Amino acid sequence: MDHGLYHSGAFAQKACVSIRTLRYYDKVGLLSPTQYTEAGYRLYSDQDFSRLQQILALKFLGFSLDDIKHCLQIGPTGLLESLTLQKAMMREQRTRLDAVITAIDETEKLLQADRENWEAIINVIQVMQMTQNDDWQKKYFSDEQLQTMQRLSEDSYTAEDKQKIAERGKNWTEADQQAITQRWGVVFARAKRLFAEGQDPGSPESQALAKDWLGLVREFTQGDPSITTGLGRYYKAYNALPAEQKPFSFPMSQEEWAFAQEAVKLYSQNEQQ
Repeated sequence: MDHGLYHSGAFAQKACVSIRTLRYYDKVGLLSPTQYTEAGYRLYSDQDFSRLQQILALKFLGFSLDDIKHCLQIGPTGLLESLTLQKAMMREQRTRLDAVITAIDETEKLLQADRENWEAIINVIQVMQMTQNDDWQKKYFSDEQLQTMQRLSEDSYTAEDKQKIAERGKNWTEADQQAITQRWGVVFARAKRLFAEGQDPGSPESQALAKDWLGLVREFTQGDPSITTGLGRYYKAYNALPAEQKPFSFPMSQEEWAFAQEAVKLYSQNEQQ
């Protein structure tokens, strides 16, 4: 074995992971070995070990493997932003767990007082759910901003579409919003990096970005043509607003946005061929 290189077994033992984990990380493009022997055996380096430690640390912090891959691609700045969002998500999860414990405490008291009072018990649970689901937006937006977003939605979607969106989002929590914000943040950071590098919108990495971008959009639209059209109207109306009236801002310049949209357009065209 070359100096400084490890076969899969030795590398797995050094990192305290299984060989199966190493093979899976290689399969999904998260951690590939530095070299292969003539017989086809994987060889890992100390640099691979450092990357694996980053992967394991981010996994411990609750990042998905896809998010970890993106974090490692976008570098320290994007990683710092992602960690900040992840910390906020974990704090929200802690708050939600505290709320659940409070609900359990109240339920225990009700059961001790009246074992058959299920109506009161259900009421406690519903109140806790409402508290978690309804108030969190006011932490991030003023009443005026919320009204602007509501008006944009009213003008952009049909009554049927609004009903569909409301039904899907009735249990949407702050943690859900933080998770999707984190995922979009990673995509935006990749777009900014690719634009700064002078990448062509049709390059393989730009098209990989477009695939992830469209994937997030389609998670919202769920492939519904009418909602997709409404989403286009929403952002057209949003872009027409004066800067001081926009309820939220994109972390991208107009040039970066145009680059990303061109990449998405090319990806969509290739899909249809």
